[in-house]
Amino acid sequence: WYHDNLTRHAAEALLLSNGQDGSYLLRKSNEREDLYSLSVRGKDSVKHFHVEYTGTSFKFGFNEFSSLKELVMHFANQPLIGSETGTLIVLKHPYPRQVEEPSIYESVRVHTAMQTGRTESDLVPNAPSLGTKEGYLIKKGKIVKSWKTRWFTLHRNELKYFKDQTATEPIRALDLTECSAVQFDYSQERVNCFCLVFPLRTYYLCAKTGIEADEWIKILRWKLSQIRKQLEERSATLSS
Repeated sequence: WYHDNLTRHAAEALLLSNGQDGSYLLRKSNEREDLYSLSVRGKDSVKHFHVEYTGTSFKFGFNEFSSLKELVMHFANQPLIGSETGTLIVLKHPYPRQVEEPSIYESVRVHTAMQTGRTESDLVPNAPSLGTKEGYLIKKGKIVKSWKTRWFTLHRNELKYFKDQTATEPIRALDLTECSAVQFDYSQERVNCFCLVFPLRTYYLCAKTGIEADEWIKILRWKLSQIRKQLEERSATLSS
């Protein structure tokens, strides 16, 4: 859960999109060489705390710990602070460094930079939240098998599609917890197609380019793997 040179903004995006109450990670602080930042999610906000390494111990506020493990053990039982809303922040869920999504995040940022002609560093404050994606895809109809362009948005475990980008109400919201597979589809006459398999229907979608189709597949598969992981953890907790 040590994320080295992760920026403050990227840490917030990671924890808000994919973390939960009590998710935390440690990163280097850009203020001083001997400082680290402990980023912790509490409800719908992320708090950042300084951790100072003295060479032999880790100082946090008035407390001093011989190791990071000791610090985490302590604050797993003792709240760090109460936030403005009165919620207590406790370290519950370490956010692992080995996750697939940051690579998707980077490609989205670079792609946006190329499209707008701005440099990548310009985009950091406006970078899209991790785990979300939106764009136009061409969808095959259920009854009339014609293809229509629709605006798709992916947020948390929901994939919604709208008539176009200006529409406020979705035509449909697909619950990804019910989706069993996402894969490239070569059975259609069109190229760059992929499908989402649900119990009662398979949705066929096409992107403008192979790269775009690949990006959608990657992030959707990542979502499904996270959903499965959460379900496994839940059933393990219940059985214990």
